[in-house]
Amino acid sequence: MCLLDMVELWSKSEIVCRTSSHRFPDNPLRANGALGIGNGIEYAAQAMAVHGALLADQDETPAVGYLTSVRDVHWQRTRLDDISSDLTIRAERISGNNINILYNFAVLAEGATLLTGRASVMLNTENL
Repeated sequence: MCLLDMVELWSKSEIVCRTSSHRFPDNPLRANGALGIGNGIEYAAQAMAVHGALLADQDETPAVGYLTSVRDVHWQRTRLDDISSDLTIRAERISGNNINILYNFAVLAEGATLLTGRASVMLNTENL
């Protein structure tokens, strides 16, 4: 399931993605016809995964990552599906190594921040 439409920009420390999938009636994350704000965490996790793939060497398979912790999450609304504009998803890598990465993330629309938080991703679990 790919929820993101495009990568707007990326660098070694940050990625910004855009999507319209929150408006789709067949969005697989909808429950009882609505897409709750908590699903913004999945959008952010997908942006983090794309960021990891973009940072991988061209001759290297990107590491599989697992979201292990989400903290300090704050939201400003209850739903995503009632937003008429595209969503912007930002993820900023604030620390990491070849096993753990820590990101700050935000979901934004119409000039407003909808959801923010911090996520920990574990990589290369087969080596543990």
